[in-house]
Amino acid sequence: MVGVAVGTIAMVVILSVFNGLERITRELHTSHNPELLVVPKQGKTFVLDAEIQKKIIDLEGVRAITEIIEDNALLRYGDAQMAIKFKGVTENFNQQYALDTRLLDGKFRLKEDAYWYALLGYGVSMQLSVNIRDELTPLTLWYPERDKKVNISDPLKNFRRLSIMAGGVLGIEEQFNQNMIIVPIDFAQELTGYKSERSALEIKTNYDSRKKIRAVQREVQAIIGEDFWVKNADEQQELILKAFKIERLFTFIALSFVMAVASFNIFFSLAMLAIEKRQDIALLESLGARPQFIRNIFLYEGAIIGGVGIISGLVIGFLIVVIQMEFGIVGLGIDSPFHNAYPVELNPLDFIYVALTVLLITAGAAYIPARNAARTKASAHISK
Repeated sequence: MVGVAVGTIAMVVILSVFNGLERITRELHTSHNPELLVVPKQGKTFVLDAEIQKKIIDLEGVRAITEIIEDNALLRYGDAQMAIKFKGVTENFNQQYALDTRLLDGKFRLKEDAYWYALLGYGVSMQLSVNIRDELTPLTLWYPERDKKVNISDPLKNFRRLSIMAGGVLGIEEQFNQNMIIVPIDFAQELTGYKSERSALEIKTNYDSRKKIRAVQREVQAIIGEDFWVKNADEQQELILKAFKIERLFTFIALSFVMAVASFNIFFSLAMLAIEKRQDIALLESLGARPQFIRNIFLYEGAIIGGVGIISGLVIGFLIVVIQMEFGIVGLGIDSPFHNAYPVELNPLDFIYVALTVLLITAGAAYIPARNAARTKASAHISK
């Protein structure tokens, strides 16, 4: 019974941890990923069609469209430099995601008094030792000239250089923090030399329901054609979420095997009980008890052992998860301004899956001793 309870607790807690990690992953990525993202299937840019853009914005449920220019560049600050990815956005980009809630330092601004400002990922700021309050030292982005021949005699002329001031520092998720900066789209246009080319369109809807957002997704796809991907929030992080689901599945299978090993206690207990009670079983048979009745006695006993273990395990597991959710007793072990405690989240379906799985395992463990007990012959065990 104790083994069943401990196994059940472990399954509930670990599945809740996976739920929490998946939730945090969604939150971190959706904090800088749009509800719908339009990108070309081939190439890294496309020419923005104003008529198509108008058709999309006129769709019922579409609140805003943000134009994006995104590419790699070299970022220099003082004597330090690093390769980064810049993301040029139109002024309505904060309608897509509330990045201002992720501001760690500085001001949340991209344009002020005709000056350009950049929002830096936390890791970029740290690696370049950027002083947000220094208004004299700009950031300089270097980007390769696209339409000019390579100048071998003076390699510096092969790059466009454009300066921008550091506006603020954002802390989101690791990939963004380490190599991403956000800049105004007109700055990105001047740096890249683009005119009407765009890397992507980000679409904000008026809905919170995934079902309604997917309906808008299908309408946008119909308008923009088969040369573009229209991805919802889950599809933008499909690989990460799929990895979570696979890891969760294999962990559940591994814990089920551990639970099967633990259920051998039930098997051996009932097997020994069947041996000890042979004469009692034989007496019941002589009184007219059928083999099915005797088998059911042992099955019911196994079900009671398993049932008490399952119920107590589910209750204790539930309490452990709730305590962690409320008080955050177990920490992540990393310094994070947003999440200090190990994430957990309750899912009612997990309790159903765990209960059914453990019940099947314990029932299987009780079946063989019950069957053997039912085969006991009265003539062999009643003294004459």
